[in-house]
Amino acid sequence: MTLTLPDDLLSAAHLTEDQLLVELAVALFQQERITFGRAARLAGLPQLDFQRVLAHRRIPLHYDQQDLEEDLIRLRQN
Repeated sequence: MTLTLPDDLLSAAHLTEDQLLVELAVALFQQERITFGRAARLAGLPQLDFQRVLAHRRIPLHYDQQDLEEDLIRLRQN
């Protein structure tokens, strides 16, 4: 899916495209709508860097069985 936003929206929010992706990923993760791994991918960050973003914002991890299974699949693919 491609989402197109007007440049003035990003300017008004004082965000770059990359920052907007991080904000979206954090919000969806915090609302438990996506897993930690998917949120990190959406943010375009390695999981450790995304974890640091969450820690800086004092957002707790909710790493569950599904997250573990996704990580194991990803590890097996490499």
